[in-house]
Amino acid sequence: MSKLPEQQINELKIFVNILKSNPAIIHTPQLAFFKEYILSLGGVLPPIGPEGKPFEPTKQEQPKSEPATEKPKEEEEELVESDIELDTEGVIEPDKDEPQAMGDEDKEVTEEDMDKANEKKREAISAFSEQEFEKAIELYTEAILLNPGAALLYAKRGQCFLKVNKPNACIRDCSRALQINPDSAASYKFRGRAHRLLGHWIEAARDLRNACKIDFDEQTDEWLREVTPNARKLEAHKLKYERLYRERELKERLERAKKAREEHSKAAREQEERESFGDDAGDEQGMGDFFSLMNDPELRAALQDPEVAQAFADISTNPANIMKYQNNPKVQSLIKKMAEKFGGSGMGGMGGMPGMGGMGGMGGMGGMPGMGGFPFGGGFGGGAPPSGGAPPSADNADDVGLD
Repeated sequence: MSKLPEQQINELKIFVNILKSNPAIIHTPQLAFFKEYILSLGGVLPPIGPEGKPFEPTKQEQPKSEPATEKPKEEEEELVESDIELDTEGVIEPDKDEPQAMGDEDKEVTEEDMDKANEKKREAISAFSEQEFEKAIELYTEAILLNPGAALLYAKRGQCFLKVNKPNACIRDCSRALQINPDSAASYKFRGRAHRLLGHWIEAARDLRNACKIDFDEQTDEWLREVTPNARKLEAHKLKYERLYRERELKERLERAKKAREEHSKAAREQEERESFGDDAGDEQGMGDFFSLMNDPELRAALQDPEVAQAFADISTNPANIMKYQNNPKVQSLIKKMAEKFGGSGMGGMGGMPGMGGMGGMGGMGGMPGMGGFPFGGGFGGGAPPSGGAPPSADNADDVGLD
């Protein structure tokens, strides 16, 4: 790794001292590239308050630590749906047969077709009464193919499927029957029973209630009372967690809205602070002068002299050290050049330095508000004679640098 030039290191030390004395300078537009670099390294930028000074938050304004991403255990447990104790006696495994024939909805049914369908239906009823359920299913299927628009045929075949423990087939038949006739009590009754066999308690209760509303019978009511306890438990559980999920969703929306408002307010404050800092012509001019100073070829050449660079660094750490170099022509030449660069009046506080006549001093560097910590800040005004005059006497030596 190549060694950095000493002169560049000294310039960097000076710049760092400036930032230490007034961290708010980092927010100057000319230093946007440097600010981005600090952020890319994970650094933290100092906030700026009124008049470009570092902002120190009060107790109420102290930044709050980020809330833990892990939610409280109680809340997590509350939203984990607990198991419900249900009476599952009588629940069977679902049937997985291929869907049964349903008939052509667009078929034009003739009187002959209807007569044949009615004949098949009578045969199916006879087979059902003799508990020949598979035969009854075949006969109802033939009747359906002849007259596919008869809702009762589907409901009765669905009843047969219940008898052979094929609840899914029953549900398909009864659902088709309800498409044809939404007021079919038998279809609701048998479909409700099929849902009960599958453990679909809420669906079973819903269908059986509808069946009782349309055409009450004791068996339907008995089946409804059988499924109601489980259905009520599930309905209460569902309502509870729907409410909890809605509350959590609302809370998250409110938190997102609050965060968005805070970020918007923060961005507005930062923009206002940047504009306030950037609107100060003196700040802009001061920073512009500083950068033009560091880019001046003569000054850069002077700072390449180790003796001058060391003196400049010494003065940057303590402006009072300037008195050490009042008889050093190299250092005095550099200071004079800097004074000329800043236009004389912009460096108030150095008017009494030997060899620098009426330069007006460097207290806070005049044209650079907020840069009081710049080398030579604090001022060294006094009555020192111009170049060639006698140095200050011992009596007033202690007063040098005091306004």
